[in-house]
Amino acid sequence: MTGSILIIAAFMIIPLIVGLVSARKSQTTSEDFFVQGRAMGSIAVFFTVAATWWSAFAFLGSNATFYTSGPIYLTALAWNLLFGFMYYWVGKRVWYLGKRFDYLTPSDLMGDFYNSEALRILVAVITLIFTVPYLQIQLTGGAYLIEVASGGVVPFWLAALLFYFIIIVYVWVGGIRAIAWTDVIYGALLFFGMMYAGYYIAGQAGGPTSMFAQLASDSPAHLTLPGPNGNMGYSMWFSLFVIVAIGAFMGPQIWLRMYSVKSGKLFGLMPFLLGLAAFAYFGSVLTGYTGVLLEPGLENADQILPVMLMNYAPYLLASLIMAAGAAAAMSTANSQIHAVSTVVTMDIYKRYVNPQADQKRIVHIGRLSLVGFSLAAYILALTVPGLLVTIGIAALAGTAQLIVPTLGAITWRKAHPQAAFWGLILGIVTVLWLSYGASVSNPLGLHAGIWGLILNASAFVILSLALQRKDADVVERFAQARRDYTAEYHPEQLEDDVAPSPQVIEAR
Repeated sequence: MTGSILIIAAFMIIPLIVGLVSARKSQTTSEDFFVQGRAMGSIAVFFTVAATWWSAFAFLGSNATFYTSGPIYLTALAWNLLFGFMYYWVGKRVWYLGKRFDYLTPSDLMGDFYNSEALRILVAVITLIFTVPYLQIQLTGGAYLIEVASGGVVPFWLAALLFYFIIIVYVWVGGIRAIAWTDVIYGALLFFGMMYAGYYIAGQAGGPTSMFAQLASDSPAHLTLPGPNGNMGYSMWFSLFVIVAIGAFMGPQIWLRMYSVKSGKLFGLMPFLLGLAAFAYFGSVLTGYTGVLLEPGLENADQILPVMLMNYAPYLLASLIMAAGAAAAMSTANSQIHAVSTVVTMDIYKRYVNPQADQKRIVHIGRLSLVGFSLAAYILALTVPGLLVTIGIAALAGTAQLIVPTLGAITWRKAHPQAAFWGLILGIVTVLWLSYGASVSNPLGLHAGIWGLILNASAFVILSLALQRKDADVVERFAQARRDYTAEYHPEQLEDDVAPSPQVIEAR
């Protein structure tokens, strides 16, 4: 057990070293600390997006879902493609506007386009409230791994505290540059760890073919929808496909990775690369289903992977794969802590508390925010138990509501600030009411997040068509920016008589 802990500890110490090294290249500006000076290259972009997208939710929660609920999590293959497509189509436009108007947060874009302080604050509050529970599951997942690997010698509370401490230190020192560098290492470790763990564990049941044959005989409900519990049908499959991809994409940690990209050409690679990365989930299929055969009735399903590794894999292999799991949790947690600190610093402190703050003061406040939100997530991890996937989807359903005003900002000149504000309010209230207050949580089998999106989008479109914007200068400024984007990246879509602005001509 001691050896396992040492191996995991070694992988947790790597970011500390990387943070110190990367800090030597850092500049004391908010743009460098939060978005790496908008100069992140292709390799770092892919790995930091993929590692942030993957999390304890994927590494531990996917195994647990196959173990408890059957094939519903296979929708992950589809939601990876949806996420990749959104990164290309929506992300590239967000990146372009961010670079042109110097945005750092989701509220910057939304507040500027809709010209509304109320909406700016609402977007900041939504990103903070719904990101913290998702951060909680990273600490929970990482703590599970250490607790199981140590045979309970390191208790859950202490393991989560270790995660909390290490993440704060290296993000404090290196900002997003340290995160991106560590994500290159951990992204590769995570992909191969998930794949090989499944292949090896299925071997304990005679290999994948034999394992599936035994499962078809012993528990056939695990191979078909709606699963062994009868509550995971096609409606929920569709719900997860939409909510997980959109909710994760709208998280502030992904927004920062859109703003950080060096060139618009890099966005074209992401659908292919993220689609390829989805094959890692086949490892989770093999692990979860083998667990049904070899370890039935496990009290905490989120621990199925570490339990299987400790019981059936060689000591060194088990430790290395659990280190990959720790990487999954850490690579997402670091990004989320950094993102929420950015929102607090730029959307609240810089805009409303101290608009004259210098760059050094802004970075200092960002670092203090790291500590505060990490502490909140740590307390939640200790006091609000639950399956990782359940907590994660509830959080994603909230951030997913931001896609409606975002699409309005990048595509539609009639999009109205009142429509965006009240659409978001209606969507969030629907999510919270169906999740915690209604007698029926999933009407027609659809998740609360889907109902929130339906009502949110309906209110947004109806009110935008009914109301008239009076700030013509803002509307025209964004319309010109969208025309310039098209002129630069899709000139074939422009009519011959529409000329690009001087900014585009100069860029060419």
